[in-house]
Amino acid sequence: MTGSTSPATASKPRTNLKVLVGSLSGSSIEWFDFFLYATAAALIFDRQFFPTEDPVVSLMLSYLSLSLTFFIRPFGGIVFSHIGDRIGRKKTLVVTLSLMGGATVAIGLLPTYESVGVLAPALLILMRVIQGLAIGGEWGGALLLAYEYAPRNRRGLFGSIPQTGVTIGMLLATIAFGAVSALPGDAFESWGWRVPFIASIVLVLIGLWIRGGLDETPAFRAAKASGDVARLPLVDTLRHHWPAVLVSIGAKVVETGPFYIFATFVVSYATSDALGYGRPTVLNAVSVGALIACAMIPLMGRLSDTLGRAPVYRIGVVAIAVVAVPFFLLLDVQAGWAVFAAVALGLGIAWPPVTATLGTMTSEIFSTRVRYTGVTLGYQIGAALAGGTAPLIATWLLQVSGGSWTPVALFIIVTAAISFAATLAAPALARIEAARDPGERAADAAG
Repeated sequence: MTGSTSPATASKPRTNLKVLVGSLSGSSIEWFDFFLYATAAALIFDRQFFPTEDPVVSLMLSYLSLSLTFFIRPFGGIVFSHIGDRIGRKKTLVVTLSLMGGATVAIGLLPTYESVGVLAPALLILMRVIQGLAIGGEWGGALLLAYEYAPRNRRGLFGSIPQTGVTIGMLLATIAFGAVSALPGDAFESWGWRVPFIASIVLVLIGLWIRGGLDETPAFRAAKASGDVARLPLVDTLRHHWPAVLVSIGAKVVETGPFYIFATFVVSYATSDALGYGRPTVLNAVSVGALIACAMIPLMGRLSDTLGRAPVYRIGVVAIAVVAVPFFLLLDVQAGWAVFAAVALGLGIAWPPVTATLGTMTSEIFSTRVRYTGVTLGYQIGAALAGGTAPLIATWLLQVSGGSWTPVALFIIVTAAISFAATLAAPALARIEAARDPGERAADAAG
């Protein structure tokens, strides 16, 4: 086998650290860019790009711009996962990070509706589509970079590291917006919100530099050396691995829908006239919840190496269902400590066991030759069905129920039930794939 790094280096601490830093840094930057948009959609885009006579309609249009691109993500996933399964994981990750970073900086430079009319939301949505295409291919690559380098007895831990990038990115985004939101109202509205978008170029350049020094994963190199590379990964995946795709879609539902309730919808809901929390208070609460999650995710990933992926995942599913009602009861207290407690409970405690194990659990039910395509397809379709639509659905449910949060809590519980049922077959599928994957066996033998 050729290459500057042999598969045996998967067991070397220095290589492992380099891989984890490359996976985590790129993932964090991509999600930082992504959550900048999500936060801005809740705080500023309704007025700057989607002004109407009804503030609720403007907010729903803003959330719709957030939601629409979740349906673009599967297409980005198909394109970039094809490249990843045919050519390699590393090249794909460089392209996705470049696209995401360029679109984010461009958003910070866009004219508003007041300046150019309907061209403003059109350009915003175009940039958002580019972001969606990039993030569609990013997640699977970052995950597999960590997973396919991991020692077999640490795959849960390694697979959880790129997932930590989600909360690190969100933490950075909320801190950035928390800082600029402290500006006087006019300054924030006119130029302050643009600063985090434009400044993200620095993080993107750092991420590209880190990823440029990484080698291809041992599992992919082993599969390529054995000739076990799919010519049309998407066709192969849908023809031979459709049960695993369905499991992956179902597993994603509870990981993404409740997340956007706990982390994004809460910003507009808690700062509404009905509850009256201050914007900095809610953003700080989300930051604290994300910080707790950053610590919890690798702990849950490591725990899954001992207890198994499915048991830890299901603990999280049940926890999310259990906290759905207390989350809103705490917000109803209308005290500063209560919003911190609500977000910490939902985002910081209940959600991490699910997100920590999702990537590793779904990676284990696909063979190396279609793994990038399989995990990406399941993840992005699940995100489209329950993720981007969650704030929009929650806002609509509040509207039609006269402001009652009960339907929103029921929405969270339904996502938990769907995912719990969908993942019952995951352990059996993992055993089948492990037995018939020559690339995986070759990489394990070499390592």
